[in-house]
Amino acid sequence: MKEYIEERVLETSNYIVENNSTVRQCARQFGISKSTVHKDVSERLPQINQRLAIKVREVLDKNKKERHIRGGLATKAKYEKNKSLN
Repeated sequence: MKEYIEERVLETSNYIVENNSTVRQCARQFGISKSTVHKDVSERLPQINQRLAIKVREVLDKNKKERHIRGGLATKAKYEKNKSLN
């Protein structure tokens, strides 16, 4: 694996763990696609750093369990904003 890819994998993985970030937030922060982040943390990271891969998986699993809540809150905020404009 090329060195710059390994560096990116470690940077994005550390960002996810330190900030409890979602794949989308991480992708936005680093200016890369969600697909790249996902491939980095699910396929490349376990080959580079198994312990970090486990930590990242825990954060992503937690985010997956909570995403329906975040979606509901976003919808609620959207309608409250529209309601206040009227």
